[in-house]
Amino acid sequence: MAEEKSFNFKYVIFGADVSAGYAAREFARQGLKHGELAIISNEPASNKIFGLGDTDLECIELILSTEIIKADLSTKSLFSTDGTIFKYQTMIVATGSTCVRMSECGFQDTNAKNIFYLRDIKDVDQLALTMEPKKKRKVVVIGGGCRGFEISASLTVNNYEVTMVFPEPWIMHWLFSAEIASFYEGYYANKGIKIIKSTKATGLSTNSNGEVTEVKLDDGRALEADVVLLDGGGRPMTSLFRGQVVEEKGGLKTNGFFKTSVSSVYAIGDVATFPMKLYGDMRRVEHVNHAFKSAEQAVMAIKAAEEGRSIQEYDYLPFFNSRAFDLSWQFYGDNVGQSVIFGDNDPNSPKAKFGTYWVKDGKVVGAFLEGGVVEENKAIARVARTQPSVGSLEVLSNVGELLIGSRVNRNRVLVSCHI
Repeated sequence: MAEEKSFNFKYVIFGADVSAGYAAREFARQGLKHGELAIISNEPASNKIFGLGDTDLECIELILSTEIIKADLSTKSLFSTDGTIFKYQTMIVATGSTCVRMSECGFQDTNAKNIFYLRDIKDVDQLALTMEPKKKRKVVVIGGGCRGFEISASLTVNNYEVTMVFPEPWIMHWLFSAEIASFYEGYYANKGIKIIKSTKATGLSTNSNGEVTEVKLDDGRALEADVVLLDGGGRPMTSLFRGQVVEEKGGLKTNGFFKTSVSSVYAIGDVATFPMKLYGDMRRVEHVNHAFKSAEQAVMAIKAAEEGRSIQEYDYLPFFNSRAFDLSWQFYGDNVGQSVIFGDNDPNSPKAKFGTYWVKDGKVVGAFLEGGVVEENKAIARVARTQPSVGSLEVLSNVGELLIGSRVNRNRVLVSCHI
């Protein structure tokens, strides 16, 4: 009978989400003894992915290309496919999200070639192998989310003919207002990207080589396609812990220090559902900014508990941003309530610059700005954080114009006086 292999670590970071690298970096920053920390991942990741230097890696065990098939939180043990047991004193779950597959969306022929999801490094590498810059190939991007938004711009710049198709009434429907979306849809159209809204992709056609040739739509049309990219969103990878940890809103429920209902287990990044202190509710956030900050908070909380210290609870201001073509936008806060747009959002303008505020219960709760400079982006962040009262939506729109058209002290204009 083969001898059972077992390893013991003080800390284990389990997963290949970007938050795993940030947590490892924070552990290294706070000081580690050799062999205290292990990163266990099924990805063949490298120090570049984790953002760690050679000095950091000397203290950290990288256990990569290792699939964990069972987690027993009562005995603080993880079991791999080859029977190896990894024991820990404290574990941080950083498994991230897996993409929604085409088979889950009702598609047939989901094993066809030239379908990409862009959720892991292998998929990105495989897509790169298909790229032929000298040949104008047709790409259909299914989905109007952030990945679809960004990859469509990137492919267009690289001489691809791109069509976006999604069931929502406008692009980035989960975040943008209709007025914001109209600008980007117009701008993308001017760049040659075809956008088909309020339409669902329902199937694929393939050739004798198993390659995608068409994407079928629910209105009867068929789009030619050399490559299909699916931006179907993600699903937190929490199945190993089901029944052992309290879950909420699709993630592992944590407190303001990212500790789960099991005291030795923390969760960060995409998989964590945490108290959003600013709004008094529980939320789950998928963004690199939260990945970094949640990782930092969890490690600081672990070290503080060991040393008998206390730290402040997590107080996160939601943040999203993107760059596409020569555009750049930032959003802070909550996109609920009534939206008020200001500035020039004409997609044909040579230097369009505009923003939006969201107002709920008489207060500004969210702010968006396209084309802002550093000072202006800091100003809208502060507005979203301080939530100034609003006397008039018309005045609020005028204040927005001041933000992007004046050299006055923008922070003072926006938050020192009640709007």
